[in-house]
Amino acid sequence: MIIGVLKEPSFETRVSLLAESAAALIKKGNKLIVESGAGDKSFNNNQEYEKVGAEIKSRAEVLEQADILLSIHPLQDEDFPKISSKILLGVYQPLSNGENVIKSIERKITTFSLDMLPRTTRAQAMDVLSSQANIAGYKAVLLAANSYGRYFPMFMTAAGSIAPAKMLILGAGVAGLQAIATAKRLGAVVEVFDTRPAVKEEVMSLGAKFVEVEGAADASTAGGYAVEQTEEYKQKQQQRIAESVAKSDIIITTAQIPGKKAPILITEEMLNSMRNGSVIIDLAASTGGNTPFTKNNETVNYNGVSIIGNSSLQSTMPSDASKLYGKNIVNFLQLIIDKEANFNLNWEDDLVKGACITHNGEIINDRVKSILSPSMNN
Repeated sequence: MIIGVLKEPSFETRVSLLAESAAALIKKGNKLIVESGAGDKSFNNNQEYEKVGAEIKSRAEVLEQADILLSIHPLQDEDFPKISSKILLGVYQPLSNGENVIKSIERKITTFSLDMLPRTTRAQAMDVLSSQANIAGYKAVLLAANSYGRYFPMFMTAAGSIAPAKMLILGAGVAGLQAIATAKRLGAVVEVFDTRPAVKEEVMSLGAKFVEVEGAADASTAGGYAVEQTEEYKQKQQQRIAESVAKSDIIITTAQIPGKKAPILITEEMLNSMRNGSVIIDLAASTGGNTPFTKNNETVNYNGVSIIGNSSLQSTMPSDASKLYGKNIVNFLQLIIDKEANFNLNWEDDLVKGACITHNGEIINDRVKSILSPSMNN
């Protein structure tokens, strides 16, 4: 099996496979070809790949020769005419990126998108969303500390006492939990809100206070993802969040729903209740953000409150982020490549079927099919 590693777009610093992970695949009988310069921004130059036995090629050569193409972001429009009957593996967000799904169908490409993996215990070793969100949660707190004009911890000095910063984290997924742990290490007082009551124990074990709102919709059948809530619940939610927002110095928001615009959790009225100099780090910025004023990759000042929209904080740690992503990829490849280094699909495996988007000119994933099939028939 020839596995190709593509260079990411110019805005991305990560690479889908570092040399150390490439070495593991080569030892199993696979051939690795890498687009020249693919790992430069992740501190893995061409020579690092060549040391472990990979070959450096041009993008055109990788697209033509590889059986499996690895990337993080979707392929460029001009790449699709150059490939046919290939296997793509990355994070392609098919619920909101229907154009690329259609292109894959037209070219009879087998596409695996790891953001569609069922969020099960068995999937943890290949869960790219979790490995990258862990980094984002960590960096979100460091970014907040750097942007906030006051101390995080409490200080008692001869010149007077400094009260600790009060932080509110909206969403106790992987990013939120890492943010809690990091903020507590820095000395902040932390409150956490999440629609899933099941995360309360984890939140409290990290030393944070859990803000409870009764009546949340059951998310147990959503594969570990967030679900849409009722209007009655949203009203209760906003009231409780408003109380916490008014006393918070720093807020980190992480709430996203796959395939939909991010929910507005912090309203304009809530923003008006925050004190001058407060900071919001919005990790949902790429899907619209959790405030009405969030702009992705920008800092917006609203009445003295800094709203920092950044959904790519994992890219600020390209080496470790690429290392974790690459290990996720290697673990998933073990499900679709047999011991003789041949492509082998097992449709009885819920992880293979769950992550597969297109195959043989058809949409395989039921969630993607339910969204795209009606529009394709019109």
